[in-house]
Amino acid sequence: MTSLLQKVIGGGVKAEKPIKLYGHAGGPNPWKVAVILRELDIPYDMEIMDFGDLKKEPFESINPNGRVPAIEDPNTGYKLWESGAIIDYLIETYDTTNSLFYTSGAERGQRAWFVLYHSEKDLTSALDQYGGEVKRTIGVIDRHLKKIGQPYLCGEKISYADLMFMPWHWLVLYPPHVMGEGFPKEWESEFSEAWR
Repeated sequence: MTSLLQKVIGGGVKAEKPIKLYGHAGGPNPWKVAVILRELDIPYDMEIMDFGDLKKEPFESINPNGRVPAIEDPNTGYKLWESGAIIDYLIETYDTTNSLFYTSGAERGQRAWFVLYHSEKDLTSALDQYGGEVKRTIGVIDRHLKKIGQPYLCGEKISYADLMFMPWHWLVLYPPHVMGEGFPKEWESEFSEAWR
């Protein structure tokens, strides 16, 4: 059987089986993924989820964050969540002609953008909202690492999934301390696995 890497190098993976897309009728992010699936002519089945089922098993085994979208790809065996990560994966795996791909500039997180670049500085509600999202995300990572009993998000070695959080760690530890100078101690004590 051909390995996934050989398939990708040889011209991409063919979507022989439909990808399962988990979504919700009222949320925009799952529909972003559906649009990409349609544009790339990838077969898929969409399961519309009730919000009450997202924060419990069996869905949390697919997405520890308990949010949609999420996908299961039977062609590669991957389970992914977060619309940006899913779209990156679909394009890298299935867009062999680069029909939807353009290079883009560096991405910035919302709280960091408000702290570093926004001209209006009295933004307490925005900073609180995005600061809360940073803490919630760290908590999701922490719970997932504790659940799987391994030091890495995916598998037994460091991967892109782990490395993509390094710049955020730096923004928290060093000036400009986007979460405040005291937050590193809070992170270390409340979310020890994610900190490690």
